Amino acid sequence: MLLLTITNTTWIIIAAAALVVGLAVGYLITSTILKKAVTKEETALLEEAKEKAEVIKKERILQAKEKFLQMKDEHEKACNDRKRELQKTEQKVSQLKQEANQKMEEVQRKGKELQAAQQRLDSQMESFNKKKADLDRIYSEESKKLESISGLSVKEAKDQLIELIKEDAQAEAMVYVKEATEDAKMSANQMAKKIVIETIQRTAAETAIENTVSVFNIENDEIKGRIIGREGRNIRTLESLTGVEIIIDDSPDAILISGFDPIRREIARLSLQKLVVDGRIHPARIEEVVHKVEKQVEQEIIETGKRTSIDLGIHNLNPELIKMVGRMKYRSSYGQNLLQHSVETAKLCATMAAELGLNVKAAKRAGLLHDIGKVAENEEELPHAILGMKVAERMKEKPDICNAIGAHHDEIEMDNLISPIVQVCDAISGARPGARREVVEAYIQRLNKLEEMAMSYPGVVKTYAIQAGRELRVIVGADKVSDQEADRIAYDLSKQIQTEMTYPGQIKITVIRETRAVQYAK
Repeated sequence: MLLLTITNTTWIIIAAAALVVGLAVGYLITSTILKKAVTKEETALLEEAKEKAEVIKKERILQAKEKFLQMKDEHEKACNDRKRELQKTEQKVSQLKQEANQKMEEVQRKGKELQAAQQRLDSQMESFNKKKADLDRIYSEESKKLESISGLSVKEAKDQLIELIKEDAQAEAMVYVKEATEDAKMSANQMAKKIVIETIQRTAAETAIENTVSVFNIENDEIKGRIIGREGRNIRTLESLTGVEIIIDDSPDAILISGFDPIRREIARLSLQKLVVDGRIHPARIEEVVHKVEKQVEQEIIETGKRTSIDLGIHNLNPELIKMVGRMKYRSSYGQNLLQHSVETAKLCATMAAELGLNVKAAKRAGLLHDIGKVAENEEELPHAILGMKVAERMKEKPDICNAIGAHHDEIEMDNLISPIVQVCDAISGARPGARREVVEAYIQRLNKLEEMAMSYPGVVKTYAIQAGRELRVIVGADKVSDQEADRIAYDLSKQIQTEMTYPGQIKITVIRETRAVQYAK
């Protein structure tokens, strides 16, 4: 049994050893076969790579040869072009050299001709000098003969001749200047009249209706009593809040509101209207209504300023200036509403500027703002024109607009063409018939008084009050009054008018002393 077991084990070991040996032999055989297969594949790949490399090498060599031949051809072509250009340049240089030689020969030839001409000129100058010397001698001999005959030297004769020619020239020049001046004045006057007339005709205007009293109509006397209040407390409260005087008399169905400031009168009138409609009239309610009406009037002033500037086509006005323009609605001068006067002046300025070819917008703007000094809140001790100019400067208006505002009453000197237009249009608007409320008899009396006052001075021949009393012309006798006395009459007369008379605006006094020289050509 043991022997059988050993024999089986031995056979197992032998079988295992045979299996191992078989595996090892199989592995070796497989490895050898694989190595041979790999070696053949590699050899084939190498051969194929060598062939491709050889082909690529040949292609690169051929490309290089072709590139070399191409570059060689281009180089030879460039060399040939350069050679041709050099040949052309040499030909041009040779041609220029030939032309220069020809010009040099021509210059030399002309130089010889010039020398010959100079020699001929020298000989001619020598002959001319000899002839000039002979002429000078002859002229001197003839001058001495003339001096001995006339008794005048050559210098004295020249001076007399020059003086005679000068007098004739001056006389002719004076005639020409006088004619030109008269023509210019005639043309200028005609053109100025045409422009002013067309300007006035194209602008519609209203008559003066404003005053210093407003009338508030009521239904019955019972409302009067309620407005007065117990012991007059209501009316006192209203007067103290509005700054006006309320006059309640025996007039039926009417209460008078008196005050110099039209804005205050309007506030009082609207307040009374609201109180009467509401029915509650006592001091507390009066105070409340007055404050509301003040805000309402303030807003209306702003709206009026905006509407006026829009209607006139004036843009970019400072809000404060718009407010001042609206405030003009409640101001008047000699019965002429200030806003209407300013709008009218602006339209006149625009028309006149258009006729003269000037800036229409600037003229219209200056015309609207020329009287803003009259509604300035800070009442300084300055003329309204200067005050308005300072306000405009503070509001960043342009210098020509500020100058037109300040110069429209000649307080400052005018420095642009807009200023005289504003001055003229302001005078047209204020002096036209119906512009300012004034009794005709008083107007005529003022004109007569002006003329009578001027006639009282010695040497005065005639007087004329013109331009609606804005100018007084005084004609004096040239044989009775000297230039210095004429200046004195103008000064004394202006002082007397300022002292003794009341008038709107200003009055220009012109004293005329005329000397006429009249001759007739027969």
